[in-house]
Amino acid sequence: MKKTLIYVLLAVFAISCNDSNTDNGFVVENKTEIITDGAVEGELLVKFAPEMEDILDSHFATRAMATRSGIPSTDEVLDILGAYRIERVFPVDPRTEERTREAGLHLWYKVSFDKSMNIAEAYTRLSKLGEVSKTQCNRRIYRMDSGRPVFVKSADEAVIGDVVENGFNDPDLALQWGYINKSNYGFEQSWAKSIAGCDVNCEEAWELCTGDTSIIVGVMDEGVLIDHPDLAANIWVNEAEIYGSYNDNDGNGFNGDRHGYNFASDRGYISATGSNDTGHGTHVAGTIAAVNNNGIGVCGIAGGDAAKGQKGVRIMPLQIFDDNRASTVALEAKAFKYAADNGVVIMQCSWGYNSAYANEVQGYMPGPGSVKEWEALYPLEKEAIDYFVENAGSPNGVIDGGIVVFASGNESAGMSAYPGAYEKCLSVSAVAPDYTPASYTNYGVEVDFSAPGGDGDYYGTPGSPYENGSMIYSTLTTEGRACYGYYEGTSMACPHVSGVVALGLSYAAQLRRHFTAEEFIALMNEQSDDIETEYFIGEKLTHYNHSSPGSFATKTPLSKYRGKMGKFVNAGKLLNAIESAGRDMKLPDVYVAPKTTATIELLRFFKNVGTFTCSVDNENIAVVSVNGTEITVTGVAEGFTVLNITIDGAEHTVCVTVRNGANGNGWM
Repeated sequence: MKKTLIYVLLAVFAISCNDSNTDNGFVVENKTEIITDGAVEGELLVKFAPEMEDILDSHFATRAMATRSGIPSTDEVLDILGAYRIERVFPVDPRTEERTREAGLHLWYKVSFDKSMNIAEAYTRLSKLGEVSKTQCNRRIYRMDSGRPVFVKSADEAVIGDVVENGFNDPDLALQWGYINKSNYGFEQSWAKSIAGCDVNCEEAWELCTGDTSIIVGVMDEGVLIDHPDLAANIWVNEAEIYGSYNDNDGNGFNGDRHGYNFASDRGYISATGSNDTGHGTHVAGTIAAVNNNGIGVCGIAGGDAAKGQKGVRIMPLQIFDDNRASTVALEAKAFKYAADNGVVIMQCSWGYNSAYANEVQGYMPGPGSVKEWEALYPLEKEAIDYFVENAGSPNGVIDGGIVVFASGNESAGMSAYPGAYEKCLSVSAVAPDYTPASYTNYGVEVDFSAPGGDGDYYGTPGSPYENGSMIYSTLTTEGRACYGYYEGTSMACPHVSGVVALGLSYAAQLRRHFTAEEFIALMNEQSDDIETEYFIGEKLTHYNHSSPGSFATKTPLSKYRGKMGKFVNAGKLLNAIESAGRDMKLPDVYVAPKTTATIELLRFFKNVGTFTCSVDNENIAVVSVNGTEITVTGVAEGFTVLNITIDGAEHTVCVTVRNGANGNGWM
């Protein structure tokens, strides 16, 4: 059915090729029936009980993997299974190992054993061990390949030098109605169905801020074309690494991760040019951070202003789909933790499992229907998301905690898909250019926000070629080449929300305002628009599968969406509220070893620094020096003292701890 193909493409949904019911192949310790469809043969994921920590630490102290665990009863079972490898799911990163242990993620191990062994039997044997607290299959997750986007022009064709819109010289900004909708901009037909102002209000927001390079957005998706001319300047860079190298220069457990990591292929090389890649990751990245005012192509919501030398937010590719390679839940979990440990504060996830209300007649197999069921089926996934939410950001930065944004799903179902339906994630539904819910969008009480996603079957003429006027236009790649084109779906609404979050945090960073993740989400909700009273009235006529001979008309009462689409994001209102919200940033405590130094750049924490003084209480412990607005603390001897800083009459104190092995080397 062509309709299914189109919409599954537009939101890359992760499923098992063998799904047949809601019990999706994961089993927890108290289950008696084991369903293993979609599981990787010869692999299980186990979480050991905390009491096993010392034995595991001793056994794996000098190696990343082994053939046995060092726990006698467990190893007896591993012998029976023909196990040949056991390794930590999350590699050791000395910078973050302490909090990894606090979260219990260091207790997750992947066991590889003889593939001829029945996985249900292997599961039963391991789950019965008292030393094991959780057991699950390492489920495959697939990107459904269901066609291609609407390709419009190559990168070479998208060049112009004149100002065309909002002071920017990007020639195709006028096609990006999701940013600035002037009713007929970007539409080839049915202009009467477009309502001016049905956009995320970039026009007002860009008067205040266009992005800030301190904000990093992780794009968990297909690969991002990192050398796309409209994206390259805003791709995250790990200066310690050589791109694609087989060496781990910074010791974080990942080789060659200069621009993020390809978890699907376990390498630092980000791939976006495979014959089965759809350009999906490149498209969503462009909505967030395509370079603004650079004379080519399109804009990003938080893409900066190239003409003024202002870079936008940075995109970190976290590739979990690569060409025709299936990913796994273990790889996805590693990606969430990697993101938190390497500076990401927003996770952009235009994928998800099918919802529990998915239409089986249309080929959508139902997924988890509650948090309890999802957690039982995907315990490792939940723990990894929790880790990101709790550990991303910094108490001394713009945001303490991380924000995870998921597409709600494209099944026209009355419930958001998981993981987006989880209360610690933001679930995003899609609207057409007239504020009406897109004909394909999932909706439900779990949905937090709505945003522009397009609606081809609403705007398309039955039997005509596939029109693209109402779809979402962004950066793209096809046949290995940089280009631009259209997609639609909650996958496209999702990066509009991620982009607004990124733009809001960018402005907060420039104002030196600090928020917890919960506070920022609450502010965003307060400053978003309630559209249902005015626009969810009457019926919506949609020509289902309009571009094929099988097209038929459907009428949907819009009242069914009330209270289930979330509020419509408004970047302008959000940015205008930030200056009076949150609180001032706080100077960080300093940890330093004897005869080494640590620095504090005051301009990172204060928008303006006038006259200031600084001193330490005990110069036998540490001494300070000043260079402009940078304070350098040098450790003298082990101990504790206080750094006193007075800026324009306001007093600030910083705790200074001097101890051997400090500066992030696991001294705690």
